[in-house]
Amino acid sequence: MVIRKPFRFGFSLLICFIFLVSGSLGYCADSTAKYSPDYKELKLFRQVMEIVRKNYVKEVTDKELIQGAISGMLQSLDPHSSYLTEDMFKELQVETKGEFGGLGIEITLDGGILTVVSPIEDTPAFKAGIKPGDKIIKINGEPTKNITLHSAVKQMRGPRGTKVTLTIMREGFKKFKDFAITRDIIHVHSVKKQPIEFTLGFDKIVSFQETTDTDLMAAIKELENGENTKNSNKKAKKDDDHLKGLILDLRNDPGGLLDQAVKVSNLFIDKGLIVYTDGRVKDQRMEFRASPAGTHYKFKVAVLINEGSASASEIVSGALQDHDRALIFGTKSFGKASVQTIIPLDNGSGLRLTTAYYYTPKGRHIQKTGILPDVNMKAEIQKKEEEEAAAEEANKNGKKNDKQSRFNKETKVDIEKDIVAKKALEWLKSDVSVKKFKQEHEKQQITDTTAMKR
Repeated sequence: MVIRKPFRFGFSLLICFIFLVSGSLGYCADSTAKYSPDYKELKLFRQVMEIVRKNYVKEVTDKELIQGAISGMLQSLDPHSSYLTEDMFKELQVETKGEFGGLGIEITLDGGILTVVSPIEDTPAFKAGIKPGDKIIKINGEPTKNITLHSAVKQMRGPRGTKVTLTIMREGFKKFKDFAITRDIIHVHSVKKQPIEFTLGFDKIVSFQETTDTDLMAAIKELENGENTKNSNKKAKKDDDHLKGLILDLRNDPGGLLDQAVKVSNLFIDKGLIVYTDGRVKDQRMEFRASPAGTHYKFKVAVLINEGSASASEIVSGALQDHDRALIFGTKSFGKASVQTIIPLDNGSGLRLTTAYYYTPKGRHIQKTGILPDVNMKAEIQKKEEEEAAAEEANKNGKKNDKQSRFNKETKVDIEKDIVAKKALEWLKSDVSVKKFKQEHEKQQITDTTAMKR
């Protein structure tokens, strides 16, 4: 989750720090010595820096040492805080606009292990078969133990057309497996639409970028205008042909901009709290409420999530779930409930700093626990994957499978084969409301618990 804003106070602290370590003690150092209990630690840092500068096997600049120290300091806080060099800061600004270079995966450090949060659809990593939760053991044969996120990103990005090999360990794998992936320019289209039936639609949010809310509105408008019919012959629009239900697919959506998560939620919720944040600094304690003005859709909504749904996608699914505005189908989401503020510095670099945690309207903090779906399909998904893996193994000596053929340009979802989307569609066609479904589900849980006690 990203908030972008300046933070001048942080920069003034940084200037003082640089004066200290570069030997210009002056007023800043005298002031620190007099008032700061951490002066001994800062003095120790300066001593270490001098030793490294004079004795390291090769010459290093003050800039390299200071930037390395800043990077290490932020990395020690949590996996999501980091120092952004000038180039990285520029690249981040490009990413939020939806175009960047690389493999197309969101990564994090989970217990010190480089882990895939989610592959972005229609990207090289997605088409190669990389999945959420995959552990990246090596990059081009180099172990990733103790690697930083900055270093990992740097190694995986490169010129279009060049290859990078990721060595992956996945739950269910008996041994590591290499995935050779060709780098490409990543063009991320925030929203993809797909017809299902004449009054039902399917929209997928790939990531939350600067125009996601307007892109989603445009996609829904096309569906409402009759473009959701599978027939090429134009039918006359009837009063009862308007959109009656929507599947909103947030699977493998790694997140993005906080304001876009709020705006997307506001399209389906016309009043009340959407999300709130809480941090140490006063201006990080914010409430985001639905505005009664603007566009609000009233049709039934089914939201699809999985372990690759993180950050902004969890805000949307959590808000719609707490307001009984949608049923959530799939598996538990990733569980990233922290907010990062992008703080620009005067030299063109920046900080990505975790400044707050976010909470759903009902006060749920889903860091690591994730959003639990109303209809949990983990068992069905696991069974289907095992069957597909067995079929693929059986075909190894037979006709060669063309994996790429499963991914066309639009990455359309086959409802009959996608068991989660199929289940959601069944509910959309039913007369069961969100509240009624939850009430019946709670009754069933109580019945099951009582039976177990007997």
